[in-house]
Amino acid sequence: VYCGDFVTTQEGTGVVHIAPAFGEDDMIFGKTNNLPFIQHVTMSGIIKDEVSDFAGREVKPKDNIHATDDEIIKWLKEKNLVFSSEKYQHSYPHCWRCDTPLLNYAADSWFVAVTKVKDKLLQTAAPINWVPAYVKAGRFGNWLEGARDWSISRERFWGTPLPVWRCQAGKSQNSKGKSQNVGCGNFKVIGSRKELEKYAINKIPKDLDLHRPFIDEIKIRCDKCGGEMSREIAVLDCWFESGSMPYAQEHYPFANKHKFEKNFPAAFIAEGADQVSKWFYYLHVLATILRGSAAFKNVIVNGIVLATDGKKMSKRLKNYPEPDKIFTNHGADALRYYLATSPVMRIEDLRFSEAEVGEVVKKFLLVLMNVLSFYEMYAVGRQIPDQPKSEHILDRWIMIKLADLTKKVTAGYESYDLNKATRPLADFVNELSTWYVRRSRDRFKSSGKEKEQVVAVLGYVLQEFSKLMAPVMPFIADYVYQKVNPAELSVHLSDWPIVRQLGEEEQGILNQMQAARELVEQALALRAAAGLKIRQPLLALEVTETKLNEELQKIIKEEINVKEIKLGQAELKLDTNITAELKLEGILRELSRQINALRKQAGLTINDLIKIAVLTDSKPVKEMLAKHREELFQLTLAKELSDRTYGSNIVKQIKIEAEDVKIEIEKI
Repeated sequence: VYCGDFVTTQEGTGVVHIAPAFGEDDMIFGKTNNLPFIQHVTMSGIIKDEVSDFAGREVKPKDNIHATDDEIIKWLKEKNLVFSSEKYQHSYPHCWRCDTPLLNYAADSWFVAVTKVKDKLLQTAAPINWVPAYVKAGRFGNWLEGARDWSISRERFWGTPLPVWRCQAGKSQNSKGKSQNVGCGNFKVIGSRKELEKYAINKIPKDLDLHRPFIDEIKIRCDKCGGEMSREIAVLDCWFESGSMPYAQEHYPFANKHKFEKNFPAAFIAEGADQVSKWFYYLHVLATILRGSAAFKNVIVNGIVLATDGKKMSKRLKNYPEPDKIFTNHGADALRYYLATSPVMRIEDLRFSEAEVGEVVKKFLLVLMNVLSFYEMYAVGRQIPDQPKSEHILDRWIMIKLADLTKKVTAGYESYDLNKATRPLADFVNELSTWYVRRSRDRFKSSGKEKEQVVAVLGYVLQEFSKLMAPVMPFIADYVYQKVNPAELSVHLSDWPIVRQLGEEEQGILNQMQAARELVEQALALRAAAGLKIRQPLLALEVTETKLNEELQKIIKEEINVKEIKLGQAELKLDTNITAELKLEGILRELSRQINALRKQAGLTINDLIKIAVLTDSKPVKEMLAKHREELFQLTLAKELSDRTYGSNIVKQIKIEAEDVKIEIEKI
């Protein structure tokens, strides 16, 4: 019995059996304590003949993986060698393809002496930019610090043959029973087809396939003893091939020498968190040894996309949605944006949700399409200026927001942080729609210079925004760009927007607008608490102080539907006294809203004029119609008002002030 610090007394007996030929910890422990090395199982998983009681048995039979275990326990019990027997469930490696148990074997191998270059590995890793940054000193740094020599040979048929030929060392008996030398043990590493042709004993055909079994037949003359050298039977570890990708893809150094050296190290690579100790590491090891540098300058480490239940997605389990159905139902751009903005881009695992992909469509893409459709209604025949000019506070604000967005998105991409580059896009579209477009509707319906300015600004914003979204949503970006620029071929042929720093005045406008919006939010909460609909005008909003200019105060008044903002004692207070005139204005707003809903239902555009019939016994409604007739016409694009039906089928029955009102419209 030997003492090992990797075994505890907290579970079981505190005693384990050691098999140095079948486990890494066991092998290290066996070497430390000079234990015997016994490999009593063949490479095909069969117990060898010298284990006479179980010879020929499979260690883990596929039809019953515990069958041999049970037979051994039975045998021990018959020998009275069992103190206690119980089942203990623990994790065990399985084949990811067929889900059968795997067996570990100790085997001879060729190694890369990584430990000899560990200091150089740490030195060349220093300039690499990692996203997220903590991986650099954390998972990757720790892996480099603990680097061990790398086993690069595998006893398989398929793969890149190990390019090593050995003059077989040792002795054998000749036909007369006398021993003879069969080789000196010298070995040679071959670096190219040309070199192989040079040293081969027999001529090599030009079209020879340099894989097994053909390459195994090629013999080389030993330049030390004159004996015959045979290729080591192993193939290379697949990670050696993966780490060789930068050179292999350009057939370097035999071709594309200038192209390769101009573009190495790679500007950027990306892979999952499991590749920190695999592909990223092996690229780095080979680049450090071969080129004295890192293989890449920037690297994004993503987490793993899991099924909704948190399990790994698997073809066998079919626990994932079909990608083509995701594309059909939501579009490739929505899926790409969902992933790019998710925590999976910051090495966190993500439980995939198709519903959340759908949310991207509803809360981002459909909102953007509505803004685009709104623009197209007013932009017929107009061209987008290089830099629209307007002094209106909303136009200035959205242009500053666009400049700020450009700076943030560009900084995100330049630092390879996809979350920072993509998340601000959805927020901008939301503000563009719910604040800029909604607050600018009256200006779009106006005429002259005011209309020209607001249409030009929105067109320019859509054009530049399509460029910012192009890397992550290429199809939708191209659609938007070509809609606002019909003569242009593609957004992907345009220049990236110029980044500039915001001036002090511009930052002040952003701060002022933010303060105005916060004030609106608070005032709307007061209206809701008082049970007052937004369509009902109020006299005043009282504040203790306001540093907002007249333009912003006008926007606030319109947004919360009050006649004035005035100074008072309370920090924020609504005057909820509704006069007779305010009541009529509230009825006007409600009726115009219902009529415009009918217009939309009928598919009418801003170019279609209508006539209106309002049938009711409500005195307040009749009084409003008499007093605010022209305002109603302006709000609904109407030219005629009647209290008799037209016989139209565009009709709606509503209640205003708890009284029945029937409205009917007809296109003129």
